[in-house]
Amino acid sequence: MSTEPRIVKPRISAKAASFTESVIREMSREAAKYGAVNLGQGFPDWAAPEDIKQKAMEAIAADHNQYAITWGVKPFRDAIAAKTKWFLGLDIDPEAEITVTCGSTEGMIAAMLATVSPGDEVILFEPFYENYAPDAILSDAVPVHVPLYRREGTFSFDREELRAAFSERTKAIIICNPNNPTGKVFSRDEMEYIAGLCREFDALCFTDEIYEHITYDDPATGRPREHVSMATLPGMRERTVVVNSLSKTYSVTGWRVGYCIAPPDITSAIRKVHDFLTVGAANPLQHAGAYAMSLPPEYYEEVRTEYQRKRDFIVPVLREAGFDCDLPEGAYYVMADISGFGFANDVEFTMHLIRNIGVAVVPMSSFYRESSGGSQMVRFCFCKRDETLEAAAERLMTLKRG
Repeated sequence: MSTEPRIVKPRISAKAASFTESVIREMSREAAKYGAVNLGQGFPDWAAPEDIKQKAMEAIAADHNQYAITWGVKPFRDAIAAKTKWFLGLDIDPEAEITVTCGSTEGMIAAMLATVSPGDEVILFEPFYENYAPDAILSDAVPVHVPLYRREGTFSFDREELRAAFSERTKAIIICNPNNPTGKVFSRDEMEYIAGLCREFDALCFTDEIYEHITYDDPATGRPREHVSMATLPGMRERTVVVNSLSKTYSVTGWRVGYCIAPPDITSAIRKVHDFLTVGAANPLQHAGAYAMSLPPEYYEEVRTEYQRKRDFIVPVLREAGFDCDLPEGAYYVMADISGFGFANDVEFTMHLIRNIGVAVVPMSSFYRESSGGSQMVRFCFCKRDETLEAAAERLMTLKRG
């Protein structure tokens, strides 16, 4: 008697089959395999601050090792509220408007699952951080893409194209500001235009602000570019979810401690989703996070100036090696045009760079819905020790233009 089933069903869901694994993380594995300098994945390769690590160890020793309250320990939520008041000027209720998550990655998907219904449209600027497209698929959203164009040393969007993307079906727009992967910092004027469309079409805004403290000097003013949070603009507090994390500002990307700030009704929904996704973030690391959030303004200025110094080292190196690239305005990535090297596409070039030159980058096609979109671009990250950047520079000088 046959043991074969009469009906053969797909073993993998249509959702999971519709996107690939993270290309960024894949490039880190390739870098390790070939001994390449990793300028691909955006994590610092230096030690986390000693005082922050000490607070984590003290919290473990104090036995903060069991489940914390699902949406975050009170000292951490209080510290988030205090820092938000200092940095953004917003009074946030830590009891009703903050959810601590397992990194900003969980924060974004929890926010989308909490608010987006099947068939709702979510607008994405393209190129986009690679998680956003799978987030849209997993939350049953319909992604609508609006391009960012490289113009006059920066990236910008066409206002008429953005307006045309909004409709009665639009549930939300996702903004990463400062932007990964382009390095763009959205101006106040641009943010106000987007806010106006959100109000007009009753749309939410999910704003990823993990690079909020990494903005560089504006040549026009000589001062750091302003970080504008959507939640601070008129009429937007009640329709904005701010997604953030300890990862980038405090050099603890492996801790996976993030948070969402949202109005109470949305926070309540996010907390329910978060509870069943992960239960909660690591208890002792939240206590250390409370300390990190209390650091003085001087800490953030040191972070900003150090990254600007690294940016000002790597961009001239890339240009000398034959790449066409601009100075990023914020975050710690450089988008570089590779068309002068004569490779068929970004993936082929990236594999050559890793295996033959010894430097790992991320092919830009992973940040576009169609691989052709970024087929002649790659992304470098420069959140690395000086020795790492210098080693990469030495290797990049062996590149030959086509």
